[in-house]
Amino acid sequence: MWYLCQSSVYLTLIHKPGLSVIFRKRLFLFKEKISQLGKNKLQKFDEMSRLPHVFQYPFAVLKEEGFPLKGNWNSHFFKNDHPVVLELGCGKGEYTVGLGTLFPEKNFIGVDIKGARMWSGAKDSFEKKMTNVAFLRTSIELIDHFFAPGEVSEIWLTFPDPQMKKVNKRLTSTRFMQLYRKILVKDGLIHLKTDSPFMYAYTCEMTKVNGFPVKVNTNNLYHSGWNNEILSIKTFYEQQWLDRGLTIKYIQFVCEERERYIEPDIEPEPDSYRSFNRSKRGLQSSKNNDKHEDLS
Repeated sequence: MWYLCQSSVYLTLIHKPGLSVIFRKRLFLFKEKISQLGKNKLQKFDEMSRLPHVFQYPFAVLKEEGFPLKGNWNSHFFKNDHPVVLELGCGKGEYTVGLGTLFPEKNFIGVDIKGARMWSGAKDSFEKKMTNVAFLRTSIELIDHFFAPGEVSEIWLTFPDPQMKKVNKRLTSTRFMQLYRKILVKDGLIHLKTDSPFMYAYTCEMTKVNGFPVKVNTNNLYHSGWNNEILSIKTFYEQQWLDRGLTIKYIQFVCEERERYIEPDIEPEPDSYRSFNRSKRGLQSSKNNDKHEDLS
């Protein structure tokens, strides 16, 4: 007979006589868990669809009808003339809600393709009756379909995937700089907050070769001496990384218009750990990757 060796990640079937009952029981429990996860996700999707500050537009509808709030976020939704700030790849929306709490004089929109994750921040901001926070479920590549030229003042990139093998997917690549430039105001700011030495090194070089004005740059944010309110905002995973001894890097720069954007000729040393599964060995190696000086 075969029996089930179950972990939180995957299942392994092991051939061993006399254990068919254990196999059937554990398989049933696993199926129940998967079923419950599916129900929870569907429940979140249903709740998201009823929240007034959450916008979900299928691409087919977007392509045919356009997005009604494009160019009208302040006049039709926020009902004010405050600067619009985006958090791209907002995940659970903790940072979007945190920024909205700290800066009521600005409007914040969290953007992510994963609706089940976004639900946490969307529900939290709704229950807090926050009027300067919204969420948009879409692919980042489509962002210019939702915002008009000059409608966005700042963009936050909080702990994005460094995409070490796919530069075109990297959110600080010149491909995305050109995309952001389509919706940003003239002196629009980009904020990158990351635990990845690879992402930080690449972005530093990208700003350098393109001559983008850098306002703040540090490879150890919480020991940089920089006194700013944003230091009080830490996501759940960010705190875990800090507890494990990882340093948080931060760079703030102006994404200026360029006739030609130059992709940096640099191959940073790859991160030696996974953002969501760091071993002690990988953690120690990652500390050795922090080679950039604090430039703030």
